[in-house]
Amino acid sequence: QVQLVESGGGLVQAGGSLRLSCAASGSISTFSYMGWYRQAPWKQGKLVAAISSGGMTNYADSVKGRFTISRDSAKNTVYLQMKSLIPEDTDVYYCVAVVDADVDYWGQGTQVTVSS
Repeated sequence: QVQLVESGGGLVQAGGSLRLSCAASGSISTFSYMGWYRQAPWKQGKLVAAISSGGMTNYADSVKGRFTISRDSAKNTVYLQMKSLIPEDTDVYYCVAVVDADVDYWGQGTQVTVSS
Protein backbone atom coordinates (compact mmCIF):
# COMPACT_ATOMS: atom_id res chain seq x y z
CA GLN A 1 0.00 0.00 0.00
CA VAL A 2 1.45 3.33 -1.06
CA GLN A 3 1.28 6.22 1.36
CA LEU A 4 1.44 9.85 0.34
CA VAL A 5 2.38 12.42 2.96
CA GLU A 6 1.71 16.06 2.16
CA SER A 7 3.26 19.06 3.82
CA GLY A 8 3.82 22.74 3.26
CA GLY A 9 0.34 24.15 3.56
CA GLY A 10 -0.46 27.10 5.77
CA LEU A 11 -1.64 30.67 5.99
CA VAL A 12 -0.13 33.28 3.70
CA GLN A 13 -1.02 36.78 2.60
CA ALA A 14 -2.15 37.48 -0.91
CA GLY A 15 0.86 37.78 -3.20
CA GLY A 16 2.85 35.35 -1.11
CA SER A 17 4.23 31.92 -1.89
CA LEU A 18 4.02 28.40 -0.56
CA ARG A 19 5.59 25.13 -1.60
CA LEU A 20 3.63 21.95 -1.11
CA SER A 21 5.44 18.62 -0.90
CA CYS A 22 4.10 15.12 -1.43
CA ALA A 23 6.39 12.34 -0.27
CA ALA A 24 5.58 8.82 -1.45
CA SER A 25 6.44 5.70 0.54
CA GLY A 26 7.63 4.00 -2.61
CA SER A 27 9.26 4.83 -5.89
CA ILE A 28 7.34 7.46 -7.82
CA SER A 29 8.60 5.98 -11.07
CA THR A 30 5.84 3.38 -10.75
CA PHE A 31 3.15 6.02 -11.22
CA SER A 32 1.98 7.08 -14.65
CA TYR A 33 1.44 10.54 -13.24
CA MET A 34 1.17 12.47 -10.01
CA GLY A 35 -0.70 15.63 -9.33
CA TRP A 36 -2.47 17.99 -7.02
CA TYR A 37 -6.20 18.48 -6.66
CA ARG A 38 -8.02 21.15 -4.75
CA GLN A 39 -10.84 19.80 -2.63
CA ALA A 40 -11.45 16.13 -2.30
CA PRO A 41 -12.21 14.27 -5.53
CA TRP A 42 -15.44 12.95 -4.02
CA LYS A 43 -16.48 16.59 -3.66
CA GLN A 44 -15.89 17.29 -7.35
CA GLY A 45 -12.34 18.35 -6.67
CA LYS A 46 -10.47 19.99 -9.50
CA LEU A 47 -7.09 19.13 -10.89
CA VAL A 48 -4.63 21.93 -10.24
CA ALA A 49 -1.47 20.49 -11.76
CA ALA A 50 -0.10 17.14 -12.88
CA ILE A 51 3.22 15.71 -13.99
CA SER A 52 3.68 12.50 -15.91
CA SER A 53 6.37 9.91 -15.42
CA GLY A 54 8.02 11.41 -18.49
CA GLY A 55 8.00 14.88 -17.00
CA MET A 56 5.14 16.39 -19.02
CA THR A 57 3.12 18.88 -17.03
CA ASN A 58 -0.46 20.10 -17.14
CA TYR A 59 -2.04 23.01 -15.29
CA ALA A 60 -5.48 24.39 -14.64
CA ASP A 61 -5.96 27.69 -16.47
CA SER A 62 -6.41 29.49 -13.16
CA VAL A 63 -2.87 28.69 -11.99
CA LYS A 64 -0.86 28.85 -15.21
CA GLY A 65 2.11 31.15 -14.78
CA ARG A 66 1.79 31.11 -10.98
CA PHE A 67 2.18 27.46 -9.97
CA THR A 68 4.89 24.99 -10.94
CA ILE A 69 4.80 21.25 -10.39
CA SER A 70 8.02 19.28 -10.25
CA ARG A 71 9.30 15.91 -9.13
CA ASP A 72 12.42 14.58 -7.47
CA SER A 73 12.68 10.86 -8.15
CA ALA A 74 15.62 10.44 -5.81
CA LYS A 75 13.47 11.70 -2.94
CA ASN A 76 10.22 10.13 -4.21
CA THR A 77 8.64 13.53 -3.83
CA VAL A 78 6.48 15.81 -5.94
CA TYR A 79 6.32 19.53 -5.30
CA LEU A 80 3.87 22.29 -6.07
CA GLN A 81 5.46 25.72 -5.98
CA MET A 82 2.71 28.29 -5.56
CA LYS A 83 3.46 31.96 -6.22
CA SER A 84 1.39 35.13 -6.44
CA LEU A 85 -1.26 33.49 -4.33
CA ILE A 86 -4.74 34.96 -4.29
CA PRO A 87 -7.60 34.40 -1.83
CA GLU A 88 -9.38 32.27 -4.44
CA ASP A 89 -6.57 29.72 -4.10
CA THR A 90 -7.74 28.94 -0.57
CA ASP A 91 -8.68 25.28 -0.31
CA VAL A 92 -7.56 21.86 0.83
CA TYR A 93 -5.00 20.49 -1.60
CA TYR A 94 -4.68 16.75 -2.15
CA CYS A 95 -1.79 14.86 -3.70
CA VAL A 96 -2.64 11.98 -6.04
CA ALA A 97 -0.49 9.23 -7.50
CA VAL A 98 -1.98 7.30 -10.40
CA VAL A 99 -0.81 3.89 -11.51
CA ASP A 100 -3.56 3.27 -14.07
CA ALA A 101 -7.29 3.76 -14.55
CA ASP A 102 -8.05 1.37 -11.71
CA VAL A 103 -5.35 2.16 -9.15
CA ASP A 104 -4.63 5.49 -7.54
CA TYR A 105 -3.55 6.76 -4.15
CA TRP A 106 -4.41 9.94 -2.27
CA GLY A 107 -2.83 11.94 0.47
CA GLN A 108 -4.64 13.26 3.51
CA GLY A 109 -4.84 16.82 2.24
CA THR A 110 -3.15 20.02 3.33
CA GLN A 111 -4.91 23.31 3.96
CA VAL A 112 -3.85 26.40 2.04
CA THR A 113 -5.33 29.68 3.22
CA VAL A 114 -4.63 32.97 1.47
CA SER A 115 -5.70 36.11 3.30
CA SER A 116 -6.55 39.33 1.51
